[in-house]
Amino acid sequence: MKNKFIYLAVLAAVFAGCQPEFENEVNDSSYSAGEADFSSYVAIGNSLTAGYMDGTVFKSGQQYSYPNILAKQFALVGGGEFTQPSYEDDLNNAGGMILGSTKIFDTRLIINSASGGPGPIAGTPTISAGNLQQKAYNNMGIPGAKVFHLLSPGYGSLDVLTSTGKANPYFVRQATSPTATVLEDALSKNPTFFTNWIGSNDVLAFATSGGVGVNQAGNFDAKTYGNNDITDPQVFAGAYSNITNALTANGAKGVVATIPSVTSVPFFTTVPYNPLTASVIGGGNEQVGQATIAALNQQLYGPLKQILTAFGQGGRLNLLSATEANPLLIKDESLADLGAQITAAAAGSGNPQLVALAPYLGANYGQVRQATAQDLVLLTTRTAIGTNAPNTIDPLNKYGVTFPLQDQHILTASEIAMVNEATTSFNNTIKTIAASKNLAVADMNAVLAQLVTGLMSEDGQIYKAGYFSPATANTVVFSLDGVHPNARGYAFVANEFIKVINSYYKAHLPLVIPGTYPGATVLTSNN
Repeated sequence: MKNKFIYLAVLAAVFAGCQPEFENEVNDSSYSAGEADFSSYVAIGNSLTAGYMDGTVFKSGQQYSYPNILAKQFALVGGGEFTQPSYEDDLNNAGGMILGSTKIFDTRLIINSASGGPGPIAGTPTISAGNLQQKAYNNMGIPGAKVFHLLSPGYGSLDVLTSTGKANPYFVRQATSPTATVLEDALSKNPTFFTNWIGSNDVLAFATSGGVGVNQAGNFDAKTYGNNDITDPQVFAGAYSNITNALTANGAKGVVATIPSVTSVPFFTTVPYNPLTASVIGGGNEQVGQATIAALNQQLYGPLKQILTAFGQGGRLNLLSATEANPLLIKDESLADLGAQITAAAAGSGNPQLVALAPYLGANYGQVRQATAQDLVLLTTRTAIGTNAPNTIDPLNKYGVTFPLQDQHILTASEIAMVNEATTSFNNTIKTIAASKNLAVADMNAVLAQLVTGLMSEDGQIYKAGYFSPATANTVVFSLDGVHPNARGYAFVANEFIKVINSYYKAHLPLVIPGTYPGATVLTSNN
């Protein structure tokens, strides 16, 4: 049995919807920069700034980065040249990246109408981390960067990347020197206006890993952090303050953006916690599924629940229903480990099957429970559900059904609490520092929260923060990786920045029409 989402072939080439209407129609003569000076615009941030979508940066996708969209509007009121890192070496427009002959990032995701759901487009990446450009760009969005990385010498060193892996391949390609920092290269463009959307990775990397990381609150040495760790709030505040001070030192104005909550991102909200039905478990055969459920209740769920109940933990498991949707079986590391108790109880049960399985059950089910609505199943987990877990005993090896999904598959309630606490802290810091420097704030956290239920754009379309499906192909603003916007989404983001700029700096910039930007890429094959 393999649980997966099926996607039909749809094409949404260009949304030919209504033109936007404005109470005060704008034209060339009414455009104005207001109190802002866009002659040298610099954008700093991470993948959200770089134009990352569908799991990578690729040549044709990069043009839809929100800073590039903004720069075109700024050009109407005196904005100067806006440059982005070159992706001319992306010969097949597939994205991904190589280091030497080794593929380090996969190609972009597409919807393959021949086989169903999303998957990497065929081909080998031609973008090389070793193809050094040694040039500062106006778009200084570095995929994977955390706030303190923007201040880190060596973050763009090829030698550091090849020797320790501590450098960033994206910044390695463009850094002006091996010791240059992202902020130094950004400042070399002498910005008169900037946008800063950094900070998501300081908590998001922990969340997208399923909590396989450490909450580093209280550890002020960022050099000791792992890739998936949550940044200490004081480290975050110190780095963010230093970045802001440097960007505004010569009088530049700008907009900073808050970071979104994980509950607004389809990577965490697409796969339900309870996808197990008789049809799913039976591979589409309801009768087989009902028989399987009965067998699972008799041979696994029932005995385990009885043992857990004896130790006051019977609420961890319920018997499977043959008529309703059932939750996934997961491991929760926050629970007391009852492995030894399970082993002893199974060994002394007198049931030959349980006796034989006693060590296995104790080793693998001591922190088992069923998922609840308070847990978030990762988008990447959908392809793991029902597959065979490695080094396990058949048939007690089906992820999420007879074998618990592991830490990397689920963001549990306790992990979500840590993520929410960090997100709130970081956003408070962003707003406080912005206020101290009289900078505008684009509250993207609030905007994305509204997008969950739907938010009308200026083109008259209601857009949502959902994942691709045939029914929502024109209205979702996230790309196929479930974390980053698609081209339409980046246009939506650009509009939110423009609204803030118009309001805060008394500018008069025209909005863009999200519906004229592409949605998901649908191909008849992945070649």
